[in-house]
Amino acid sequence: MKTKKKFQKSSLNILSIAGLKPYFLRKDEEYMNEMQIKHFKKILETWKKEVTKVIQKNIFIMKDKHINLPDPIDRAAQEENFNLELRKRDRDYKIIKKINETLKRVESNTFGYCGICEIEIGIRRLEARPTAYLCIDCKTLAELRKKQISR
Repeated sequence: MKTKKKFQKSSLNILSIAGLKPYFLRKDEEYMNEMQIKHFKKILETWKKEVTKVIQKNIFIMKDKHINLPDPIDRAAQEENFNLELRKRDRDYKIIKKINETLKRVESNTFGYCGICEIEIGIRRLEARPTAYLCIDCKTLAELRKKQISR
């Protein structure tokens, strides 16, 4: 019996789902021009639709699977599965929130620029992580600060 592995759709999978290929930057092309904005907007909107589908599907699955089991071990296993599903759903809601915030940055023409130093984040980084708010240098510094504080 073959089982299918479930996996979280990454932004790279979303590129193919949206029918897009990685953006090819032309020589002397202006950063975050209209074509690039359309490219990323389509990625973000497709990603949001896919995550919303997963949330809706999980709601129905949880409703269908809820059975009052008499055996305490079976009940505990069922509750643990529900807890995992709820954590996944929470993570999906957080992703949707980030996507919505990113779409607002697209509309306000601040998308693609670091929220701290305001330099270009870069096309490849944004394709790998469309919700990126910081350039790689600022993100690295933020992670180092977080490590130092948590020690």
